[in-house]
This record gives sequence, C-alpha cells and structure tokens, in this order.
Amino acid sequence: MAANFTTPWLDTGDNAWQLTAASLVALQSVPGLVVLYAGIMRSKWAINSAFMAFYGFAATLITWVLWAYKMGFGIYMLPFVGRPGPVVTMAQELEQSCLPSAALCQNFPLSTMVYFQFVFAAITIVIMAGAFLGRMNFHAWMIFVPLWITFSYTIGAYSLWGGGFLFQRGVIDYSGGYVIHISSGTAGFVGAHWIGPRLAADREDSRPNNILCVLIGAGILWIGWNGFNGGDPYAASADAGAAVLNTNVATAMSLLCWTICDMIYYKKPSVLGAVQGMVTGLVAITPAAGVVAGWGAICIGFASGTIPWLSMNIMGKKVAYFRKIDDTLGVFHTHMVAGFVGGMCVGLFATVEGCAAFGLTNPGGAIEGNGKQVYLQLYGALFVIAWNMVWTSLIMCFIKYVLRIPLRMSEAELLAGDDAIHGEAAYVLGPCEAHEHLLAGHYIKRSETGPGELGMGGAIIGHDPHAGAAHEKSATGNGTGSSEIKHD
Repeated sequence: MAANFTTPWLDTGDNAWQLTAASLVALQSVPGLVVLYAGIMRSKWAINSAFMAFYGFAATLITWVLWAYKMGFGIYMLPFVGRPGPVVTMAQELEQSCLPSAALCQNFPLSTMVYFQFVFAAITIVIMAGAFLGRMNFHAWMIFVPLWITFSYTIGAYSLWGGGFLFQRGVIDYSGGYVIHISSGTAGFVGAHWIGPRLAADREDSRPNNILCVLIGAGILWIGWNGFNGGDPYAASADAGAAVLNTNVATAMSLLCWTICDMIYYKKPSVLGAVQGMVTGLVAITPAAGVVAGWGAICIGFASGTIPWLSMNIMGKKVAYFRKIDDTLGVFHTHMVAGFVGGMCVGLFATVEGCAAFGLTNPGGAIEGNGKQVYLQLYGALFVIAWNMVWTSLIMCFIKYVLRIPLRMSEAELLAGDDAIHGEAAYVLGPCEAHEHLLAGHYIKRSETGPGELGMGGAIIGHDPHAGAAHEKSATGNGTGSSEIKHD
C-alpha cells in the first residue's frame, strides 16, 4: 500500500472545492447545454446540435493540455499571450499551481488548475455553438474549435486572468464576463455572418421539440454556475460564498424582470423567455460576482433582465442587419450584450471590501469614488470585442478559402438534418414508416392534416378512433391514397 503523499503547500479544503467547482462547470456543458440544445432546436437538428457541444468539449480539452493552457496562464511571451506548451507529465500534474505572469500561486496542484480553466474554455466554445446551430458544416466545426481556442480564447484569458496587460492595468473580470461571454457572443455573431443563415423554413418554424429538456438543461446551467463563479477566488474562501449568493440573487432578479417584460409586451409569460432572462442574469453577474454587494447584484439583475430583453426583442427584430444575421439562439444578446452590461456594472458597483476579499488592490468602482474603473472596464470590453471580430473572421476565412471546406452544409443536408449528417435520429418512436418524417422534424401544419388524424402543434400524432371505417380502410393502404402525408 502506497504511503500518503503530503506537501506543505496543499490545502485539501481548497483543492476539494476547486475540483467540485470545476465539475459543476463541466456539468453545465455536458449534459447541461447538450440537453438544452437538443431540446430547443427542431427535432431534425437535435442530434447535430447536441453533438456540436459534445465534440467542442472534447476537442477543447486535448487542445488545452497540449498547448493552450500555457498560452492562457503560462510564462510571458507577449503582453496578451503566454508561451505555448504541454502539461502532460506527472511531475507537472503534481506540482503546485502558479500563474507566473500574475505572480500568484494556489494551494492546490497544477492539474486542478488546468482542469478548472479547461471547463471555462470548453463552455465558451459550447455557448458559441448556439449561434451556429442548424446549418454549420460539422467538418468545419471540427477544425474551427482548436483554432479559435488557440488564437482567440487564450488571448482574452491571458490578458485578463493570466497576468497580461489588461490584468496589469486593473480591468476586473471576476469569472468570465469578458473572457467567456463577450468573446463567445461576439464570435458567435461574427461567425454566423460568415456561415450564412439556416433554411428559410427552419427560421420561420423554429419551435423547440422539447421544452422540458430545455428546462432541465437550464436548471443544470443555473446550479452549475455556483461553481462557475464560486470557484474563481481559487480557495474555499468567504468571497466564494459571497460570489455564490450574489450569482443566484442576480439571476433570480433577471428572470423576474424578463418575465415581466414579456407579459407587458407580449401579454404572456414565456418559459423560453424566462430561460433567456436566467441566462442573461448569470452572464451579467459573472464579471462582478465577488466584488459587488447584494444590493449591487439586485441592480445587475434588473439591468440584465431589461437591457438584453430590449436588445433581443426590439433591436434584434426591427434593425435590418440583426434580422439578416442568423444567430440561432440569440447568443449576441444573451452573452455579448449581457456580458457588456455586467462588465460596466463592475465599474459602477464594485466595492472596496469585495475587491480586497478577492485579492485585488482596486479601490472599488464609481460608488466608491473610483470613476476610472468605468473607463477601464470599457477599455477591456472593447479589446475583447475587437480581437474576436478580427480573429473569428480570419479563422472562418482560412477554413473556407484556404482549406476549401464549406462553412455551411449542403442544401440536401439542410433539408434532411440529423439523418443525413450523422445517420441517427433523436427520437425513434417505432416502426411507423408513414410518420418517419416526423423523426426528422418535418412538421405538418394543421391545415394539411389529413382526415381522421389528430394534430398537435402542427405535427401528426395519431389517428382519430372515431373517424369511421372508411378512413380506417384507407389508412391501411386499401383505399385510394387519402392517407398520404404532406410534408411542409
């Protein structure tokens, strides 16, 4: 039996919390967003949407341990990126975690830090995928993921967290409002421009195939955010507790505000709207979670439940350019806009006590008399936006024009969906060839529903037992063909 291996720098409580927080964040991607994406898309895209997230998670991890972690958190190479290199030896995995460019060390091993930072990189890719669902060529996606992690994500991570120039200037991004959400929202919108839109029929009829799955995924996302924000002090500290509480307060406030906006404007409370409000609350509190007070979290929740709502429901539907760009799940509004709102709220509401508890020397935000913090937050946001606009475009153009790999699926694949791309269907309900098209998400409108058939939400679900013998005969193929199914 091996002897116990102890080290003077290891705090088992901090290590346990950090691994728990990392696992909570990992669960946000798989299964959280995997399930959410599978449910929120038409059933013909359920497999492809879930698999894009699943693949992105795996590809990011290999990229991360082979070279990308050190680009984001390693030794200085440039003011915005560290030297690339692998973290794959046992000696590296067992040594103490340190961020050399930030002159910070943690009381847990490097392996814990590598995994913790990986799950943040992975969820950034998975969030971005939400803008590309329903038409991006999977082969292009396979190449895009490692390239974007390498040339875009690591830059924001090093600049803000790894000791880069934004970190040195005092820009605050507590847990990823800039590194994760502004970057994924910007890159998603720019990428959607280069890929092109979905089929017109898919954009017009974009009803979710399973809203309960959406709620399951959303619930995992919400609770998983306790690790997302609670893990960023790198310790089981008092500030971690404050970050968790503030995260939930802001999220609840945002959900309520979004729901009220829906009721005022659309006259109905929407479940999907509530999910959007939940997401924007989570996103907006992320850059601020442990440096603002509870009342600041409420203010952020109010801002995130109203400003992104206006962005999505007014600007997104009335401004021609936003209607033209097919951002499938509105990632620009829920992540870029909400992340920007949260980042600016840090400049306004950060407290001296919160900054000190997080280990920062910043003298709070504007409420503490430090109006300069607002400028610093704006400066950091604009850098992340500009970098992602340029490099997402360069990567997309490289894949399309240099590698000659189409960014968008063929028309045949767009019509068929999952079966043509993966040879699999999300829902196999039985050997009913007459209704096989429903498994691919080709819904039938009520006006096209045949006699004696029951319609629900535009999709045929069975035959009316009271339709009479005449239709029963035709439905079994002995009639003149009145049981033929019309496709939309």
